Amino acid sequence: MATDKELSDFLESVERRAFKQAVYAVRKDESALDIVQDAMIKLAEKYGDKPAAELPLLFQRILQNTILDYFRREKVRNTWVSLFSGISSGGGEEREDFDLLESYEAEQGTQASESSADQVERMQVLELIDQEVQKLPARQREAFLMRYWQDMDVAETAEAMGCSEGSVKTHCSRATHTLAESLKAKGIKL
Repeated sequence: MATDKELSDFLESVERRAFKQAVYAVRKDESALDIVQDAMIKLAEKYGDKPAAELPLLFQRILQNTILDYFRREKVRNTWVSLFSGISSGGGEEREDFDLLESYEAEQGTQASESSADQVERMQVLELIDQEVQKLPARQREAFLMRYWQDMDVAETAEAMGCSEGSVKTHCSRATHTLAESLKAKGIKL
């Protein structure tokens, strides 16, 4: 069981990293702050009685789910705003030939605005990247994922891996060069 002090210390230690991760995902500082706050509250309310060793994985899962919930809410909100703005743009007059579905246009730059071909291509590229990451030697993959996926700094990664900061930098450098070369060979430019 984590004590209140352990829970508080844990939340303080992950606050900055969680915020950076949320900002990277949603691209809005205010929304990222809300997401991190919601995730921290959920952890404290529902899992505060868990052992301190389990808190990092629980928090990461809660944070990811909170980010996904944000995108779901935004999608619904944007759909309704777009639909109602199309209705109200008629100047208050109702037209008999008005078709709500014909007036709906996805916002540029969102997944909804992508063609099916673009979505399939994006998923294929992500699958190729994942395959190449899995081919990396274990230590390089571990360092790469901690640094660039979990957004841990060099010191945190070194501590988690049980090695020096120089080793972490070497592993990350080798991993990024290997990934760049292998993806370039497959025609993917990053």
